[in-house]
Amino acid sequence: MSASAAPPLPRRFVATGPLTGRIRVPGDKSISHRSIMLGALAVGETRVTGLLEGEDVLATAAAMRAMGATIERQANGDWLVAGVGTGGLLQPAGALDMGNSGTSTRLLMGLVASHPVTACFIGDASLSKRPMGRVTRPLGEIGAAFTTYPGGRLPLIVTGAETPVPITYRLPVASAQVKSAILLAGLNTPGVTTVIEPVPTRDHSERMLRGFGADLSVEIDDDGARVIRLTGQPELVPQAITVPGDPSSAAFFVVAALIVPGSDLVIENVGLNPTRAALFDVLRAMGGHIVALNAREVGGEPVADLHVRASELHGVTVDPACVPAMVDEFPVLFVAASVAHGRTVTAGLEELRVKESDRIAAMHAALTLAGAHVAETADGMIIDGSGGQRLAGTGDAAIATHLDHRIAMAMAVAGLASARGVTIDDTRPIATSFPVFEALLGETGTA
Repeated sequence: MSASAAPPLPRRFVATGPLTGRIRVPGDKSISHRSIMLGALAVGETRVTGLLEGEDVLATAAAMRAMGATIERQANGDWLVAGVGTGGLLQPAGALDMGNSGTSTRLLMGLVASHPVTACFIGDASLSKRPMGRVTRPLGEIGAAFTTYPGGRLPLIVTGAETPVPITYRLPVASAQVKSAILLAGLNTPGVTTVIEPVPTRDHSERMLRGFGADLSVEIDDDGARVIRLTGQPELVPQAITVPGDPSSAAFFVVAALIVPGSDLVIENVGLNPTRAALFDVLRAMGGHIVALNAREVGGEPVADLHVRASELHGVTVDPACVPAMVDEFPVLFVAASVAHGRTVTAGLEELRVKESDRIAAMHAALTLAGAHVAETADGMIIDGSGGQRLAGTGDAAIATHLDHRIAMAMAVAGLASARGVTIDDTRPIATSFPVFEALLGETGTA
């Protein structure tokens, strides 16, 4: 049962003591999605170790099964994916239920767009509010046809192109999902598909496409934009993939350890891809003690263990250029800023208004109820920190999470730095990306 269909499960999160010990967060969500998709297009068997078994990734796996791939979980926790080959996707028998996953929806739309099949995408109430036009426009140029709910939203039917054509597309807005959808469509498109991104976004798709054997190049043009070229119709080679820990999930425990007095925590095996890790740089600039230990490379991705200690944080002005490399981490950064000394200013966050919820409005309302001093702007937030003092807390007054897993977890962290605790209206959405979040809180001694 999806989070939106199940009865709400409220919970109050309270300060109970420092975070200590060693923990390991689940696998990276972005890499998990892509390993399933590309494994399903390879010829042969791909083995994935450390796959994130959250609802979003499981929605991707179910969709790829519906289009012909064999995907099975082994007793040891590894996943085996037997692919259908590039161009081999089959017509799904029914609608593809994406649950709450925008990544699944947009990337799979790209895959379907260059195959001669028709697929209907449906999702939960939250996902059905999210705009899909930024993906349907370039995929339409490739030759796919779309029927959408008014406003370009789900439910949505994609009819893939019989003879897809390669395009050159300059991203009007920084979006790894749009970039990835176009590149995935390019896999089954003859010729060279080109994506130009003026602002770099997370590059997991490029890294993994190369790893599976795609002919992909990246250059920097005279204007400083990244020009990504993919030659279509390769035979992808199956891989053995080890998924690093998700930095977006680690972020909640990093911030919690920084703001709860006496904390001394090691978070193992965290992916530190530079297109994803800007939050940790911002927190260090605020005075946070975050040390990367045992730095190494796993499957082409930089990885380290993060040693985090409670720290006196100070407000900063966050450079908007950092936004693409930490776009999912702003809700928990807002929490850190709420208990820092001085003012934190953020801008350039328009993308947050079209996530699982309007994360600027949702966090403004949530933090205000929790006793923080915050002001919402058109494209960000201005936060005057408590100077290290605990937030007043919501007590039993429940914060609306809007079916958004990151709002729920960010405010759970706020509860650890609250005088009366913070109650969130529903913990079930957390399972979309971090099903063991509450259990790990218990392991650190805070729940």
